[in-house]
Amino acid sequence: MVGPLLAVDTPSMLFRAFYALPSSIKGPDGRPVNALLGSANLILREVEKHKPRAVVLCFGPDAAAYRVELYPAYHADREAAFPDELGPQWEDSGDFFSAFGWTVADHDSLEADDLLGSYAAKEEKAGGRTLVMTGDRDLFQCATAKTKVLYVSTGKQGGELIGPAEVKERYGLPPALVPDFIALRGDPSDGLPGAKGVGEKGAAELLRKHGSLEAILDGAFRETRPKLRQALTEQREELLAFKRIAELQPVKVGRPRSKRTDYRSAARAARERGMNRLAERLLAAA
Repeated sequence: MVGPLLAVDTPSMLFRAFYALPSSIKGPDGRPVNALLGSANLILREVEKHKPRAVVLCFGPDAAAYRVELYPAYHADREAAFPDELGPQWEDSGDFFSAFGWTVADHDSLEADDLLGSYAAKEEKAGGRTLVMTGDRDLFQCATAKTKVLYVSTGKQGGELIGPAEVKERYGLPPALVPDFIALRGDPSDGLPGAKGVGEKGAAELLRKHGSLEAILDGAFRETRPKLRQALTEQREELLAFKRIAELQPVKVGRPRSKRTDYRSAARAARERGMNRLAERLLAAA
């Protein structure tokens, strides 16, 4: 059986690895390589477990311009908190991961999330399967019978497989309603406040009752709770903007050709950056 396409949310993995490993892990030039080492280990673990037919690493700007136009506070805190020691590793990551034989995909105006959703849709249309590797629950909207989210969370060994059933179990909603849910509940990591007074439970209950954010807003005047009625009425345009922000945008992408991980080339790249233990592991796999 042909393996799935492994589509990686590379910014998510780099940030996770940077904060998980000490910056005292340095290369021959004295600069930290903790983010590169940690993210390589995270991805390799899933490669070894799932035997993908190809790996595509997705990059993009931290905040798509159209999303900032819709809500200027979108991702504002993230940009201000970008660590100086991560910058050089970020710039080197494309060359480093290319040495593994993995496809590196970037977009100049849309985010890595949008690329991830587009690669999954392309693979599914071609009859294949996709694993979307991320630490971002926004990507749960991608889950289908052919696309699973490999959700990487702190303290767990390996990604948790999330399909439509797991999304329904977690939120009580199908994947298609994840953007509506984010708009109502809010998302602190993205700087989206959501509807005033509506938390996770309330958002799910409203969506189960009405079926969509638009239906909730259209029927807001019938809401018997005054504070909720006021929030939905006064925030109508803002909440619709939050949903547009949360929805993944389609990107024209090509289907990556099947390609095995090049362990020998990867070992050379790892050794050049002072990652000797990783290099030895890669050579053993080769």
